[in-house]
Amino acid sequence: MGKFAHTAGEWYGDKEDKGIQTSEDARFYGLSAKMTKPFTSGDKELVIQYSVKHEQDLDCGGAYIKLLPGKVDQKEFGGDTPYAIMFGPDICGSSNKKTHVILHSFKKDDNLLINKEVNTESDKLSHLYTLVIRPDQTFEVLIDNKSVRAGKLDEEFDFTEPKEIQDPDASKPEDWDDKPKIDDPEDKKPDGHDDIPEDIPDPDAAKPEDWDDEDDGEWEPPMIDNPAFQGPWRAKKIDNPDYQGKWKHPMIANPDFSEDDSMYKVCKDGCTHVGFELWQVKTGTLFDDIIVTDSLEEAQKFAEETFFKKKDAEKEMFDKIEQEKRDADMGDEEEGGAGGDFGDDDYDGYEDEF
Repeated sequence: MGKFAHTAGEWYGDKEDKGIQTSEDARFYGLSAKMTKPFTSGDKELVIQYSVKHEQDLDCGGAYIKLLPGKVDQKEFGGDTPYAIMFGPDICGSSNKKTHVILHSFKKDDNLLINKEVNTESDKLSHLYTLVIRPDQTFEVLIDNKSVRAGKLDEEFDFTEPKEIQDPDASKPEDWDDKPKIDDPEDKKPDGHDDIPEDIPDPDAAKPEDWDDEDDGEWEPPMIDNPAFQGPWRAKKIDNPDYQGKWKHPMIANPDFSEDDSMYKVCKDGCTHVGFELWQVKTGTLFDDIIVTDSLEEAQKFAEETFFKKKDAEKEMFDKIEQEKRDADMGDEEEGGAGGDFGDDDYDGYEDEF
């Protein structure tokens, strides 16, 4: 298991405000912490929020947080530990970048992935991720306090079976005509069409003067494409007067469908811990500013006192470091142009601090 470092990172808004950072390449990470009090789904919203910074220019790895229910054996915390929510960035390659939103369904006893992917941030600065689950069976995802996805739980997740299904007793009639175009019955193949060769002797070719029939054999002109060749004959198409359109399978009420008024109750028995259970190829992701609450207003106020308080100073420090790197690289190039040398192309889990 990889170890988390307790640090503010290479660039920061407050060097004394430290988070936890993955520190060893190509490692699994497992770390959990008990919340000050359990959260139980009821008549208030559930909000989980935290900040993520990829200092390593993450190429492949997760950066998501888990909300854990019930009694958690922190020493054994890992991929098999049940969770109520898994939320946050997951990146692998340039084309696979998303924010995971996975919620546990008690009715299905399964973890449900959001049906349509949510975008994520992948630069080297800190970003704030917020998930809100509301008692009215809706949810919202915010990044840097800006809403990037919102909707109904039953429309964005497969909490219930479909309300309607295709009628298993219905099938497309054998005489159903779904061809919009047909061959024109009045169109006839021209006489001699099939007699036109695809290739013909080149009429402009001439037998070379030094050609000797006895030594070289009988001369034959090279073949060229026949400009008169039209290919296989096909009848013209016309509108089908008997066209009935594309057959649609009739739908019926799904006998397995039932309403679920408890979709939002992912912590119905109480959630007690948060945890990070990750795999990273290239490490350097830093987590901070974690809060689980029943009020989006409280979470946003907490973000103002933590994440947003550091945000501008972090960006300023990052820009300064990047500029210094560019200046150093430019200096190396100038030295090279002047004749300088050229270069050749313990998993301790719960004991780590937050």
